Amino acid sequence: MTREIHPKQRAYLRSMANQLASQIHIGKEGLTDSVLAQLDQTLEAKELVKITCLETAPQTAREACEVACDALNAAPVQCIGRKFVVYRPKKKDPVIVLPRIRGARG
Repeated sequence: MTREIHPKQRAYLRSMANQLASQIHIGKEGLTDSVLAQLDQTLEAKELVKITCLETAPQTAREACEVACDALNAAPVQCIGRKFVVYRPKKKDPVIVLPRIRGARG
């Protein structure tokens, strides 16, 4: 189940992601259980993660982003070329506080 965020919140997260370096790389094995476990741990620690799909990866970045977000209940933030960014707040004491949107549900 993919987490939904408002477009203005997504823009806020994109601006934060510009400074991030890729923390996880998806290689020729694709999006394996171990890569998902690593991504889950990184999301719990950092909340906002940039991932790179190498040229040898069997999936495109967009496909990998969809699979990862569904598996980890994360929100897709951005997908450009071979890189994508996902967001999921920490279970306890989230660090990134998304701006409140007037009139938005949730």
